[in-house]
Amino acid sequence: MDAGTLLLEARRAAELTQRELGRRAGVAQPAVSRIERGHLSPRVETLDRLLRICGKGIDLVERPGRDVDRTLIRERLALSVAERARLAALEWNRTGAIRAGPRRR
Repeated sequence: MDAGTLLLEARRAAELTQRELGRRAGVAQPAVSRIERGHLSPRVETLDRLLRICGKGIDLVERPGRDVDRTLIRERLALSVAERARLAALEWNRTGAIRAGPRRR
């Protein structure tokens, strides 16, 4: 969801006009309108301030997988289903020693 849609939905849920929201946040009404229409990308601080007035806010969360090398994934998806199945079987067989656990002496 983009910033404009997020703000529009929050403002409507709070039953505020663009003018009232802008007045409370110290932002001009035309700027609120441009943000909601996607014509203006607000700074994170501005968007958070607008959303908080509407009873919402921005919580920054870490997204898992941002440092994943997607090269192998793309390569595998380019293979046919049969080729992927064959590779999966080969890899399963190669992990047999790991699945069996450590050897006892």
